[in-house]
Amino acid sequence: MTDDGPLPGRRERKKLATRHALSSAALQLAVERGLENVTIEDITARADVALRTFSNYFASKYEAICAIGADRARMIGVSLLERPAGEPLWDALINAVLQHYEGTDQAFGQASMAGIGLVLRSPAIRGEYLKIHSEMQDALAAAIAQRTGTDPGTDMYPQILAGAVTAASQVAIRHWYRADPPEPLRPMIERALRQLAAACSEAPSRA
Repeated sequence: MTDDGPLPGRRERKKLATRHALSSAALQLAVERGLENVTIEDITARADVALRTFSNYFASKYEAICAIGADRARMIGVSLLERPAGEPLWDALINAVLQHYEGTDQAFGQASMAGIGLVLRSPAIRGEYLKIHSEMQDALAAAIAQRTGTDPGTDMYPQILAGAVTAASQVAIRHWYRADPPEPLRPMIERALRQLAAACSEAPSRA
């Protein structure tokens, strides 16, 4: 679904599929070979698209590697607005986040986790991850404001809650790739969010 509701057309679906293929290829190669050993030529070859296509979607291989996370960050806010109106806010928040981690209920192998850890810790893409965190928080805050009928321009509550959810998700991800033996990601994110929900169970002060 798009922000406006209707399904994207065929052309848009094709563009989204190409973007996803490039991002998946970039991440796979970085995990397999190491971040510095991956070129844009390698990425387009793995994704089976023309080299010139890459620049239509990404400014760098680092942006491509982080694109799946960036897309997930933007869509979590959309998913929150699609949750049933009568669903309690914390349940809606948790379900909206977990919806975008489907398929991560099984632990990855040691080799894959080591490669992912090297990519996540690389200084070269730290800026991209900071951008993703900011996008997720802003998208969530806008959705929380709309769902709760608050004004994000004057009320800090949407940004505070969105920031807490974003931080909890990132703490869970850091614990996930440091876990030994490896653990599944989705249950760890759910556990972190439920711990946060319990800690924030009291109604917020409007003073």
